[in-house]
Amino acid sequence: MLVEYIKSLLPAIEHFHSLGYYIAFFAAFLETVIGVGLIIPGSAIILLMGALAAGGYFDLGDLIWFAVFGAVMGDNVNYYIGKKYGASLLTRGIWFIKAKHFQKGKKFFEEHGSKSIFFGRFLPSVKEIIPLVAGVVEMKRLPFMFWNLLGAIGWGLAWILPGYFFAQSLDVAKVWLTRAGLFLSILIGIFILFYLLKILIVKKGQELLTFIISVLRSIRVAIHQNKDVQKLANKHQKILKLIRQRIDTSTFFGLPLTVLAFAFVYVLFLFGGIVEDVVNLDLIVDIDVRIANLLVVFRSVIFTKGFVWITLLGSWPVAMVISGLTVSTLWIIKKRVYIIPFMLTIIGSEAFTYAGKLILHRVRPTAAHYVESTFAFPSGHATIAVALYGFITYLCVKYSTRWSHKINFLFAGLGLMSLIGFSRLFLGVHFISDVWGGDLVGAMWLIIGITLAEFYIHKNGKTDRLNLTKNRKFFLVVSSLIALGFYMIFALTYQLPSVLINNEGQDHVVSDLKMVLSTEQLKYTESLLSNRGEPINFIIIAQNDEQLVQAFHNAGWQLADPVNIVNLLKTGNAIVNKQPYPQAPITPEFWNSEVHDFGFEKPTPRNMVNERHHVRFWRTNYITETAARIYVGAASFDNGIKWGITHTISPDLDSEREFLFNDLKATNPLEAIVESTFSQPVLGQNFTGDAFFTDGHIYIITLP
Repeated sequence: MLVEYIKSLLPAIEHFHSLGYYIAFFAAFLETVIGVGLIIPGSAIILLMGALAAGGYFDLGDLIWFAVFGAVMGDNVNYYIGKKYGASLLTRGIWFIKAKHFQKGKKFFEEHGSKSIFFGRFLPSVKEIIPLVAGVVEMKRLPFMFWNLLGAIGWGLAWILPGYFFAQSLDVAKVWLTRAGLFLSILIGIFILFYLLKILIVKKGQELLTFIISVLRSIRVAIHQNKDVQKLANKHQKILKLIRQRIDTSTFFGLPLTVLAFAFVYVLFLFGGIVEDVVNLDLIVDIDVRIANLLVVFRSVIFTKGFVWITLLGSWPVAMVISGLTVSTLWIIKKRVYIIPFMLTIIGSEAFTYAGKLILHRVRPTAAHYVESTFAFPSGHATIAVALYGFITYLCVKYSTRWSHKINFLFAGLGLMSLIGFSRLFLGVHFISDVWGGDLVGAMWLIIGITLAEFYIHKNGKTDRLNLTKNRKFFLVVSSLIALGFYMIFALTYQLPSVLINNEGQDHVVSDLKMVLSTEQLKYTESLLSNRGEPINFIIIAQNDEQLVQAFHNAGWQLADPVNIVNLLKTGNAIVNKQPYPQAPITPEFWNSEVHDFGFEKPTPRNMVNERHHVRFWRTNYITETAARIYVGAASFDNGIKWGITHTISPDLDSEREFLFNDLKATNPLEAIVESTFSQPVLGQNFTGDAFFTDGHIYIITLP
C-alpha cells in the first residue's frame, strides 16, 4: 500500500503529527515566494502529505487549511514586494528572475485582468510573478485578496486531494486489475517516469550542469583566497601538489583518472559486499527467494515470451556476433584504439563471472521457468549486458555532438541493461543478488576498459574526433542491420533448454487435512501484495467442481459472474438504480498466490447489490485417498459499497460462517462434518481496510 511505503520512508511520522501541518504551511508559503519556489518543491510536498492524510497521519481538512493559508501568505509577500519595488523589478529583475519573466507575467495580467490572480495560480513560472505584477500595477487590495483566496483554495485542493484519493484507492485498483495487468501498469509507469526524466535532463540538464560547474569553480576560488587555507597550503606543499594533480582537468592522469579510480574502487567494494552477504547472510537469501516467488505470480504466456526475447540479447551467441560487428566497425571507422579496451572489457568480465560461478557454486532458484546448466552467482547475462552494451553506450555518448543525442543514447543503454537483468529475474533463472553481482562485475570491467581507452587516446595526443564518410556510414548501417537480423532469426528459432513443470500444479494425495493449511499464511486469504486477510473458515471435499456448484445451488446460492467490463457496468447500473443483480461479480481475492476459482452469493430479503451473503472458494492441488478434490473457502457478509468500487464487509465473520453452514446442512446430505480450530481468535482487517473478528473455527465438510 502506498501509505505503508511512505511510512517505511518516514518511520517517525507519528512523532511530528502537529509539525506536519506547519510543514504544509511553509511548503506552500515558500514555493510561492519569489525565487524560493525554484528551490522548494512545495507542490510535490503537498501532494505527498495528501497521501499521508489518507493513512490517517493528518486530518484532511486541517491540512488543506494550512496549505491554503500558506499560499495566501506567500502571494501577499509577493504583492508587497511588487508594490514597493515595482519599477526596478520590471527593468532589472530580482534574484534568479529576469526582467523578461516579469514582462511575461505583466502581459498575462493585462490579458486576463483581475482573474489572472486566480488562473495564474495553476501555471508554473507564472504563479510567482502574477502577485508581483498585481503589486506593481497597484491593484486594489480587496479584489486581489478575493481572487488570491479563490486561487489558493483551488491550488490546495488540486494538489492535496489527488494524493489523498490515489492513496485510498490504490489497493482497490490493484485488486480489480489482474496480476498481469498490474505488472504491465507498473512497467508502463516506470517507462513513463524514465521518459519524463530523460526529457527533463535533455531540456534542463545542460543548464544545471553548467550551473553546478560554475558553483564548484566559485567554491574553489573562495578556498584558494581563504587566508587559513593559504597558510595550510604553504605548510604542506607536497600534499597540495598531489591534490592539484588529482583534480587537473587538462590531462587524463588528473581528474578523469581520479574519478575512474574512485568509481572502480567503489564498485569493487560493492561487489565484495554482495558476495559476503550471499555467503553469510540468511536475510539476503530470504529476500532473494521471496522476490523470486513473487515474480512467479505475474508470469503469463505473453510476458514470458517477451522476456525470453529480451534475455536472448545477453546470450553468448548474440553477444559474440554483436561484439564481432563492433570490432569490425571500430576498425573500419578508424577508431582502432578502442578495440583492445573493448575486448578486454568483454573477456575480462566473462572470465571473472565464470570464476565466480565455480567458486561460489550457488544453485539456481527453484522457481525457474526453464533449466540452466551453470551456477547462479553472478549472472552472466547481467555481466555481459553492462560490459558489452555499456561500452557501446559509452562510444555513442562520447561521439554524439548534440546534448539531446547523448542523453537519448545514455537512457537507451541503461534501459537495455536494466531490461536484460530484470528478464533473468522474471524468468526465475537468477536471484536478485545474482543480477546485482553481475551488474557490478560488468561495471568493474567497463571502468577498466574505458580507463584504458582514454589512456591510449591521451598517449597518442591526437584530437579524438569521429569522421564518418559515406562509406563508413554505410558500413555502420549494414553492421547494425546484420546484428538485428541475426538477433531476430536467433530469437525466432530459439528453443528453451527444458521448461520446468511447476510441481505445485500436480495433485498431491493427503490423508491429513491439516496438510492443506500447513503454514500460517495458508490459513488466511491474502491481498495482491501478500498481506494477510480473512481466515479460511471452510474446507469442502467434493468429487469435482460440478458437485460443489450443485451443492450451493441446492442451498439457494448462485455462482457469481466473472469480473469483466460488461458485468462491472451492469453492477454499477444496479447500484445506481437500486436494482437486483444476484450474480454480481465478487471482488478478486487471493489464497496461496491464486485468485479464487468460485464465488458464490445469496441475496438478502432486500435483494440489493450492496448487501449480500458471499463466499470465495479455491480449488486446491490436494485430493483425498479416494480421489476427491479438496476446496478451501472464506465466507463474509457484504453490508455496503466502499468508494463506489468494492463492498464493505460485516466484521462478524463467525455469523456468516454459521449462516452458510446451516444453508448447506439444510439442503444437502453432508458427511463427516467437523468443526475444528485451525487459527487463533483474531481481530484483523481485510485488503480494503475493513475490520473483522473471528473465533478461528473452520468447518470441514464432505459431500457424498
